[in-house]
Amino acid sequence: MYLRCNRRFKDGKEHCYWNIVESKRCAGGKVVQRQVLYLGEINDSQREAWCHVIEAFDEQTQQRTQLALFPAEGELPEYAKGYGVKVRLEAMELHRPRQWGACWLACHLYEELELDQFWKARLPDSREGTCWRHILQTLICYRLIAPGSEWRLHRLWFEQSAMGDLLGENYALVEKNALYRCLDKVLKHKTALFGNLRERWQDLFAAPFDVLLYDLTSTYFESDPPADENDKRRYGYSRDKRSDCVQVVIALIVTPEGFPLAYEVLPGNTSDKRTLREFLHKIETQYGKAQRIWVMDRGIPTEDVLSEMRHSDPPVYYLVGTPKGRLTQLEQKLLGLSWQAVRPGVEVKLLAQEQELYVLAESHDRINKERAMRHRQLKALLKRLKELHEMKFSSTQTLLLKLGAAKGRYPAAWRLIDIVMPESQDPPAPTFSFRLNRQKLRQVRRREGRYLLRTNLCGRAPAELWQFYIQLVEIEAAFKNLKDDLKLRPIYHQLQQRIEAHIFVAFIAYCLHVTLRARLRPVAGGLTPRSVLDKFAAIQMLDVKFPTTDGRTLILSRYTEPNTDHKLLLQQLKLALPPQPPPRITAAGHMVH
Repeated sequence: MYLRCNRRFKDGKEHCYWNIVESKRCAGGKVVQRQVLYLGEINDSQREAWCHVIEAFDEQTQQRTQLALFPAEGELPEYAKGYGVKVRLEAMELHRPRQWGACWLACHLYEELELDQFWKARLPDSREGTCWRHILQTLICYRLIAPGSEWRLHRLWFEQSAMGDLLGENYALVEKNALYRCLDKVLKHKTALFGNLRERWQDLFAAPFDVLLYDLTSTYFESDPPADENDKRRYGYSRDKRSDCVQVVIALIVTPEGFPLAYEVLPGNTSDKRTLREFLHKIETQYGKAQRIWVMDRGIPTEDVLSEMRHSDPPVYYLVGTPKGRLTQLEQKLLGLSWQAVRPGVEVKLLAQEQELYVLAESHDRINKERAMRHRQLKALLKRLKELHEMKFSSTQTLLLKLGAAKGRYPAAWRLIDIVMPESQDPPAPTFSFRLNRQKLRQVRRREGRYLLRTNLCGRAPAELWQFYIQLVEIEAAFKNLKDDLKLRPIYHQLQQRIEAHIFVAFIAYCLHVTLRARLRPVAGGLTPRSVLDKFAAIQMLDVKFPTTDGRTLILSRYTEPNTDHKLLLQQLKLALPPQPPPRITAAGHMVH
């Protein structure tokens, strides 16, 4: 990199603009230059009319002052006495490169949801001057950009990011104990935040909240089981395949567009069927009664809760998947009905039953996918069984262990195989036989790609009902983003209040994620929020330091020039980068920090 001066004539005068330029030689020998930083105007003329005055922060007086910059080689003109500064351009140094672009974008999304105003009224500064709302904003942006532990934020990430520059704070902001103490202050404002977010999404995107998707997931802890019986960390059914760890259950409500409306942290051994009634009451209490449509997967509602939903005033509508056993019960009645096409590749049968409507949906794409999965698994299982059949085992127990391993690896295909164990349990060579159960295979083939739905929306079109149900993938995407992209799991906190606060911070970070996705959807639908954050993370900030002839140091903090991709994204999202930070000048003889 090197310093370059661009001379331009403007209003009949010559102006000198200084830039830091990066030069690279391509494979063909051609030299390509790219402007990295724009430093502004530094005068090298003696004429007063050409003098360009800048405003800088004087660290000695702690006040803003006006400076006129001149190269060290020339004399300082008489008219510049008192505010002219001679800088040694050849002694320029670049210090502390740090990630700026993604931090700025995260802070912009934070302010767009008016979270800065929300928390300013609820998290006042401490008497010692600790700015809790800035600590919380740092925790949330960190969770969105590069999620990790609070210890990593304290020791590594904050110093390598420009969050301090954007918030006007220094390293003291992320003192380790302050990060944990901040978590203790936020949880009581959870309900109020739900209402604030709902209003902002309505204002920004006209988001509707009449269709709600409801589902549950779990997240585990790499810790010992708690001794407190009231602690929510419990062993239970693990969606993460970590039944060896204690966990909590997270129930979440989102809209089909992905906007989260509410969530709750439940004990790890909570049954799905015990959660719906509480959430129905929670939503009605906070947002009032309305004709909402709840879309859920099978296993969540009970018959009693569905009956309550049908008979409430106004009625609460639902669309829910049904267990496979109910399809067996209604199979004879459904056989006599004709298929109706609702969209290319999707057909349905409608069966009215009392106050409900059963919808048998068949997706041709899903049929092909499930049959390919079943064929692949069945083929692998048969190959393994043939291998085991040819082996000689010293005991039946060894054979059973091998068969159990095959069953665990290919569970769906295992149900289609009949295994006959040897009558004699004696060595030396116990063996077994197996065959394909063709009756079960025919039954499975008939049901592949078919879903039986249950609803009290009797007047809606079949295509609309199908569209409601397939939107459940949105809540699955929400759980995936929370667990993988935002690193919700595993959780290392030990106190229950901080465990829930950790989940709360991840939830707010997900709200920023969803807001960015909503901004991208109409202008760049092929881009994910993560890819955009990674692109903006390439915009760095550096401190450019020029020593002066009077023993001071002029510091220009500058973010690098956005490339073509950045400019296109900024244009499509209707965003404008803020102006470069004002210069700073140190006191004579003081060490530069």
